[in-house]
Amino acid sequence: MIHRDQLVAACDHQLRAAQFKDYTINGLQVAGSEHVKRVITGVTACQALLDEAVAWQADLVLVHHGYFWKNEPVAITGMKQKRIKTLLDNDISLLAYHLPLDAHAEMGNNAELARRLGWKVEGCIDGGLGEGLLWSGRLAQPLSVQDLAVQIAHTLQREPLVIEAPQVGDIERIAWCTGGAQDMITAAFEAGAQAFVSGEISERTTHLAREMGIHYIAAGHHATERYGIQAMGEWLSDEYDVEHRFVDIDNPA
Repeated sequence: MIHRDQLVAACDHQLRAAQFKDYTINGLQVAGSEHVKRVITGVTACQALLDEAVAWQADLVLVHHGYFWKNEPVAITGMKQKRIKTLLDNDISLLAYHLPLDAHAEMGNNAELARRLGWKVEGCIDGGLGEGLLWSGRLAQPLSVQDLAVQIAHTLQREPLVIEAPQVGDIERIAWCTGGAQDMITAAFEAGAQAFVSGEISERTTHLAREMGIHYIAAGHHATERYGIQAMGEWLSDEYDVEHRFVDIDNPA
């Protein structure tokens, strides 16, 4: 068991949360019990995850996608009211980290995606390692875009959407950013990547990939961001006297 504020401070420090200018609040979003014995993790603080937390008698929910996003309605009504009421009624804290968890050099979403797929990390295109969001590196061995897609599908258990650039051959140099980072494709191309992997795709992404000459793989927002939050929960379990459980709420997006 650990005091809630001690756990929050440890997470804030580990992820350097204060250094990131973000679209939401990083850190404690809803305060529950002062004492934390059970931590449940998930990608998004949806109602289904909160219901699992209540059933498991968790003291704290740790997620990548929390609440209070820039430009969202301020009023706590409807779906938002039900979610927050679930937390308050059951004395459960909500702890969320967005960009800090994407960027972390060891257990962030980008780091974990590369580790699971065997990519060699060479750095970040948009900042220092652990600070930037657009990562770059090399495959363990050159692959066709079709073979890379098969590897990604097997690892993430989700079929990716692939936009092929016919003028590009086998892939050796790769860039990636988990989640909704499809518009980083231009920066990836300009940095010399032959393929760019992210979570989502927009209509314009297809034309950019084909005309610039860079393969694009949309591997799923949820699917690419499952692993950082798991690593964070496992770190808390190893470092502090808490139980950890990851719950994967299915999301095809």
